[in-house]
Amino acid sequence: MAAKFVLATHNPGKLREMGAILSGLGVEVVSPADLGLTVDVEETGSTFSENAMLKAKAVCAEAGIPAIADDSGLCVDALNGGPGVYSARYGGEGLDDAGRCALLLSSMRGQTTRAAHFTCAIACAFPNGDTLTAEGRCDGAIAFALMGKDGFGYDPIFLYPPKAKTFAQLTAEEKSAVSHRGKALAVFAEHLRAYLNAQT
Repeated sequence: MAAKFVLATHNPGKLREMGAILSGLGVEVVSPADLGLTVDVEETGSTFSENAMLKAKAVCAEAGIPAIADDSGLCVDALNGGPGVYSARYGGEGLDDAGRCALLLSSMRGQTTRAAHFTCAIACAFPNGDTLTAEGRCDGAIAFALMGKDGFGYDPIFLYPPKAKTFAQLTAEEKSAVSHRGKALAVFAEHLRAYLNAQT
């Protein structure tokens, strides 16, 4: 029988991605909505790992089954690592993805140092108090203009040098092979495999 884990997200793309990776471990991934839960966790952590763990523990407590959460964002060298943990809230609540990209590009005007990286932290909390964590990172640069139609968030302005394309110009397969979330998920899957094996 598949073990059931709840993924603390309302994003169907993340649910599909996580489900595809963890199905190989005999894990079924469901959303809070599937369980009739609405958990709104305030992200008060100062790091991606802290925020992911806050979400995982809160959802685990509500659901009574293991919960997985992730927190990720864009860290730009010229902005002292910003927007960082505030990536999703950059520029205030009223901005959408396109608005945040435009704001970031304007704040980078005149900057010759374009280095940036995406970070993703994944946390898993179990009802017995056990926890697992994993992190992934993808280095790149901030483009000078929006490029590409795919992806979401900051993908159209995050240039991935080995491909000479932004994340929004890569196919989903190309992106997940090199992305911060793809790397974090791979590490997390290994941690989870080891943990589940130790329980049997």
